[in-house]
Amino acid sequence: MILRAVPHRAQDHGFLFKFSATLLSFFVMGLIISTPGVILPHLEAYFHLNDIQASLIFLAGPVGYLVGARLNAPIHRRLGQRGIATIAPICQIIFTGTVATFHRPEMGGFQLFLLTTAIGQVGTGLLDGSWCAWAGGLGGHRTNTVQGLLHGSFSLGAGLGPFLAGTMFSVAKTPWWSWYYVLLGAVVCQGLVLCLAFRLEDSTRYHNDLDQPLEPARPKGIFRYPVLWTCAAYFLAYVGTEGAISGWIVTFMLRARAASTFLASLSSSCFWIGMSAGRLLLGTVTDQLGVRSATAGYLLLAVLAQILLAVVNSAPVSVAAVAAVGFFLGPIFPSGIVMVARLLPKELHVAAVSFVCSVGQVGAAVLPFALGSLAQWLGIRVFQVFILAMLMAALLLWWMFPDVDRRSKAVRGCDHVGSRDETSSH
Repeated sequence: MILRAVPHRAQDHGFLFKFSATLLSFFVMGLIISTPGVILPHLEAYFHLNDIQASLIFLAGPVGYLVGARLNAPIHRRLGQRGIATIAPICQIIFTGTVATFHRPEMGGFQLFLLTTAIGQVGTGLLDGSWCAWAGGLGGHRTNTVQGLLHGSFSLGAGLGPFLAGTMFSVAKTPWWSWYYVLLGAVVCQGLVLCLAFRLEDSTRYHNDLDQPLEPARPKGIFRYPVLWTCAAYFLAYVGTEGAISGWIVTFMLRARAASTFLASLSSSCFWIGMSAGRLLLGTVTDQLGVRSATAGYLLLAVLAQILLAVVNSAPVSVAAVAAVGFFLGPIFPSGIVMVARLLPKELHVAAVSFVCSVGQVGAAVLPFALGSLAQWLGIRVFQVFILAMLMAALLLWWMFPDVDRRSKAVRGCDHVGSRDETSSH
């Protein structure tokens, strides 16, 4: 079942408080999502893991996220947004509290870490879908503004997380699990704020706000559109590449570039900060060039930046290169959503976006795990070739899309001619 955006007004009671609470929620989400790449080398050393074993964390997280996304609509139907604001933080508290406290190998160790990671990501899947749908119900220009601020808050958390964790590990010399105490505090604060902000949003209010009864949104024939499968393959490649970079860049910097713990962690922060800056600054360029041409250019520039990272054996240059990769990848995900919306009938948009995003989560699980497996057999330097190959695959898949920019211009031209003919006939 797919969660629908519930119409509501930005002037309703407590809107600013709810909006601030969702911003905090996305910030904490960014802290959590960016953590695996930073702690991966520490997990391998502490639990005596090889790269394949450590890569299992990339499978556990997306599985939990997909479960959370699947439970979103039923929880809304029975408990409303108040249920999401309560259940999701509890899942994240179980995750961070357990890892911070029961991290010793004799207490369950890495197996317990994997289990609680999946539980924590159930909470992330609930929060992500819920607050995006809440923002979608604002209507008008506020929807895009709020969505942009939410994802900007996520990027801020994702950029700040590796920097703070790296500082704790390298400067304060704290053990890796100490970072989870920080996350635990952040999650508890988030839970208190969310429960207070959405305390009145029960299931009755949720159903009253719906324009029509909530029914499963399963348009027939969605899978008969070949372009949907192209979109799905594109999202699998892109989201998986993003996850592989975030998950393995710190390990690559430590092993292949002999970087310090702080500089290696900084490379992860720079990747996320670059992505945030790209989404902020490249939007107008995309509008001017057209989404198809602009996105192809961004992917090509990301490929060139990745080649620079591969050929120049310098830690500072590698940090700059990965920041550039993040910058040019910033608009790629939104561009994919735009392509889905332009190429499929309107009544299929919600189902199509839900499907391709789910496939993207599969990529976020499979590709980082595959990279870890290859690194175990061939060494961490395979990171360079793997990321380059996936970026080129994403570029090729993007070029397989029809030229929606030319189609839009043709439609506008026909509309203009038609309106002129109508005017002359009158």
